[in-house]
Amino acid sequence: MSIHRVRIARDKGEFVQSLVNFNQGIGPFQTYADVIAFAAALGVRYQERVTIENVAKEPSPINLEIFISRGYDTLIKLLAVNEFQDTKILSPHGVDSEALRVTIFEEYANAGLARLERELRGAVDYTERLLLIISQERFREITATTEFDLGRFL
Repeated sequence: MSIHRVRIARDKGEFVQSLVNFNQGIGPFQTYADVIAFAAALGVRYQERVTIENVAKEPSPINLEIFISRGYDTLIKLLAVNEFQDTKILSPHGVDSEALRVTIFEEYANAGLARLERELRGAVDYTERLLLIISQERFREITATTEFDLGRFL
């Protein structure tokens, strides 16, 4: 059984590095895995998947164990179940199940990174702009609900 790695598209590599807070960086995320998980969630939010044509050398593909240790394995599995509408994709005995789950996750992340790159273009402080994007999404969800929601007052 091979150990799967989550790949990042070559055209997104430099952008992903700019989002991480290390080596005097001021990015809002602590690890590449955090960036990719956030981007995948954003890709799902907009129902966009983009295949990865060329893989970035830097950052290199990320071991799936890192995502598991950070608790993102649940997200990866949920995306696969949602995509196939079948829980058989979660089978540990399926030969290609894990590879397929990782591919789906990568494609959603790639689409999310493309959207983030457009949204953050020209921003000096990524953290502040990300907070604006998140609060805008939250406000959009609140106004879309027709039921009375106490969360609006928080």
